[in-house]
Amino acid sequence: MRFLKYQGIGNDFVLVEGLHRHLEIDAEWCRKVCDRHYGIGADGVLYVLPGEDGADYTMRIINADGSEAEMCGNGIRCVAKYLYDREHAGGRFTIHTLAGNLEADVTASGGEAVSVRINMGAPILEGRDVPVDHDGRFIDQPFEADGVKFKANAVSMGNPHFITFDPLTDAEIDRLGPVLERHPFFPRKTNVEFCRVVDGKIHIRVYERGAAWTLACGTGACASTTAAALNGLVPFGEPVDVELPGGWLKVTVDPDLGYVLMDGPARLVFEGEVPCPFDDGR
Repeated sequence: MRFLKYQGIGNDFVLVEGLHRHLEIDAEWCRKVCDRHYGIGADGVLYVLPGEDGADYTMRIINADGSEAEMCGNGIRCVAKYLYDREHAGGRFTIHTLAGNLEADVTASGGEAVSVRINMGAPILEGRDVPVDHDGRFIDQPFEADGVKFKANAVSMGNPHFITFDPLTDAEIDRLGPVLERHPFFPRKTNVEFCRVVDGKIHIRVYERGAAWTLACGTGACASTTAAALNGLVPFGEPVDVELPGGWLKVTVDPDLGYVLMDGPARLVFEGEVPCPFDDGR
């Protein structure tokens, strides 16, 4: 099977395309392909498929553990770059995801996409819809896990995020990431963002549901910026610089919470062939 390896500020993916042929989604194949010792190595597999529900194209994202995510912010920028660079799409188009239809705007140079802005839609704040085990918004609320007390925020960008701005130690962060992902407060597990706001910029470490510690998470950057704006830490309606271990994004939160814009790069790393079904030799 032909594949392409992409990364969006360090969040890396194997991309396979089924626009003109049937492509079966195989969670076990994805798990093996993502193995960094016996496979290609990636945080997840991106399937590029024909459009659904009125969108021009469809993206499905399977995590490294074989689970499916509703959305992936860095992944969708990689998909948009692929579609533009391979002349499947123009500068503006829609991509269907399990979180809905999202609009991509490509900035190009020399016929190649160098940056992609995604309208990520409206953030979801009602607790049961995030989902978390809480009625109403869970914003700047006390929480305790593994003996650590802190304030946190629950925001969904089509997938659930749990965000804190409290000054936790590195040891506490290392311990809490995997504990919170599987905490019973989250019926579908959660992504976890540990944030600091310095001079109007947000700095984030992410424990990603289904992928563990990652260099970047686009939906996490959007959810964290939304939470920061709701807590008065950054402005609404203006681009906010967001740093993740793999690089920077710009995120803008609509004052009426009608949309969140995410702007950032994506890059092709390499491409090749892999047996299908994939045999890891074990």
